Amino acid sequence: MVFDYLASGLVFSSIIVLGSIGLSLIYSIADFANFAHGDTMTVGAYAAFLTFGAVGGLGGSVLGLPLGFFVALVAGIVVAAVVAVLTEKVVYDGMNAGSIELLITSIGIAFVYRAIIQIGFGADFTRYEVQTLRPIEALLPYGIRVTQHDVAIVLSALVLVGSLHTLLQYSDLGRKMRAMADNPDLARVSGIRTDRVKLWTWIIGAGLAGSGGVFLGLYNQLSPRMGFNLLLLIFAAVILGGIGSVYGAMLGGFLIGMINQLTPVLSDIALLTDMGALLPLVPDSFGITIGIEYANAIAFVIMVAVLLVRPNGIAGEAT
Repeated sequence: MVFDYLASGLVFSSIIVLGSIGLSLIYSIADFANFAHGDTMTVGAYAAFLTFGAVGGLGGSVLGLPLGFFVALVAGIVVAAVVAVLTEKVVYDGMNAGSIELLITSIGIAFVYRAIIQIGFGADFTRYEVQTLRPIEALLPYGIRVTQHDVAIVLSALVLVGSLHTLLQYSDLGRKMRAMADNPDLARVSGIRTDRVKLWTWIIGAGLAGSGGVFLGLYNQLSPRMGFNLLLLIFAAVILGGIGSVYGAMLGGFLIGMINQLTPVLSDIALLTDMGALLPLVPDSFGITIGIEYANAIAFVIMVAVLLVRPNGIAGEAT
C-alpha cells in the first residue's frame, strides 16, 4: 500500500512541479505573485478538452493515450501561453503599479478566467474522452496500482522539465533570463532586451501551467475551479523551495506533492518502542484519523516548519 501511495505521489508531484516552475519563473522576472496562475492551468485544460473533442479520432496511441490527446496537450500549452501574454500586455504591462497592486489585479483576472470558462462549459465536472485503463499488471504484485496514463504524465513532465533545464543552462535566452532574475537593472544596462525576456518568461511559465492543467484533468477531472483548488499547494511549493528559484520550485513541488498524497500513510506509521514492539503513532482509542482531507493542512504545517528553520526556503538565496 505504501508503494501505491508513493506512485500516486509521484504522478501528483509531476503536476505540482509544472505549475510551481511557471509561477516561480513569472515571480522572479515579472516581480509579482500571479494569483491567476492556477486559473491559467484551467484555461489550458479546457483548451485541450475542446481540441481533443475535435481531433480525438486520430489513429495511433502512446502509453494508452491516443495521438489526439498529445495534439490537445500542445493546444492547451499554446492557448494558456497566448491568454497569459495577452493579459500581460493588455492589463499588467499597462499599469503603473507595484507588486501588491499587480497581485490584487491578478486575483481579479483569475475570477474573470473562471467566469468565462464557467459560462462556456458550465460548473459541472467533465472528463477527457479517454478510455479508462486497468492498472499495469506487472506492478500489481507490489501493491502499485498505476495506469499507462499515469506513466505518460510522469514521463511528459520529465521531458518538459528537462527541456526547461536545457534552455536555462545552455541557451542564450536562458542566460538572459537568469541575468534578469538576478539583477534586472544590471541586465538592462548590459544591453539585454528585458521586454523580450519578460515576454518569453510569460510564454514559458504559462505554457508549463497549461500542460500541468491538462495533466491534472487527465489525472482527475475537469472543473472551472480545478486550477484554483491547486493554487495554494503550488504557492506552498514555491515558498518551500525558495521564492524566485526555479530549481527550488521543482524540489518544493516534488515534496509538497508527495506529502499531499502520503498523508493517509501517517495514520499507519508506527513507532519502535524500547520493547521492540510497534505501536501506532495515532492510536484508534484517541479517535483521531489522519485522512486525505487533512493533506493540504499537513503540507502547509511542514512548509511553515521548514521556513522557521530556513526563512529563505530550501534553495532560496539569503537576502
